[in-house]
Amino acid sequence: MRLLIMGGTQFVGLHIAEIAIERGHDVTVFHRGRTNADAVPQAQHIIGDRNTDLGLLADHQWDATVDVNAYVPRQVNELADALGARGGRHAFISTVSVYAEPAPPAINEDAELASLDDPTTEDVTGETYGGLKVLCERAVADRYSDALVIRPTYVVGPYDYTHRFTYWVNRIADGGRVVAPDLGEYQIQVIDARDQARWILEMLERGDAGTFHTVSPPPPFSYAQMLQTIVDAVGPADTEIVPVPPAFLVEQGVGNADLPLWYPSPEADAGLSCDPGRAVAHGFATRPLVQTVRETLAHERSTPTPNPDGTGWSREREAEVLKAWDAR
Repeated sequence: MRLLIMGGTQFVGLHIAEIAIERGHDVTVFHRGRTNADAVPQAQHIIGDRNTDLGLLADHQWDATVDVNAYVPRQVNELADALGARGGRHAFISTVSVYAEPAPPAINEDAELASLDDPTTEDVTGETYGGLKVLCERAVADRYSDALVIRPTYVVGPYDYTHRFTYWVNRIADGGRVVAPDLGEYQIQVIDARDQARWILEMLERGDAGTFHTVSPPPPFSYAQMLQTIVDAVGPADTEIVPVPPAFLVEQGVGNADLPLWYPSPEADAGLSCDPGRAVAHGFATRPLVQTVRETLAHERSTPTPNPDGTGWSREREAEVLKAWDAR
């Protein structure tokens, strides 16, 4: 299969590119040359910005296209215009953030979607991200009759430049008393980028289409269970999770850059859980989370992934909050 990946040198796209090459496909990656430009040397690299340089895709033809990095519907339409029928089958990476809030537990892909007050905006923020992805999905549906739309939850594993899940793996692996938000039964799911990549490629190889969640484990699965799974996988004997109420953390000025995968609020909501049943019926399978944890730690210790956003607080800051909590 001749495969075009929009992106392809960072995290989600990089795993798709690497696994596609392992499976014997002829891969082209279109990227700006700014991040991991030397990655996947077996692929053809076309260097350009999708906002200005899609003309570079002329005179090429592919059997399938994977769009990893479209965030506004204009980008979906411009790519469709540039490729015409030369892009083959189309896969679009969306997000479970497309759902209207509050979302019921264990939702399926037919749940109510988010909307934007200003559907013309291209300002991608925490408030507009989900709604813009909804508009991207609608543009995909308008331009492609048999598209594959992927709605992942938090993507984890090697190469994760966000360090949201990786912070917890690294911190718990160091042992000792670990401050964590006490979120009760707050629901959360993750997906190993490699499992998602393999399944997307299998779907494209078969010509399957539709909209699917790529999430794991199936609900219910709580934040506390996630942390305990990491402890079970890599935590030394002296590891102790210290659950601290969100209200106290907010009082101490703790944010989600300090303790990732948590959005500061004095009162935690129920989180989001999605049913992966539709994807499972199409062959979706994931490795155990403990395996992802161990493999992520091994990767970070051998080849640390840059942390450009500085996700995760210092041990000194954690000790300050822990001291305040003990002295309350």
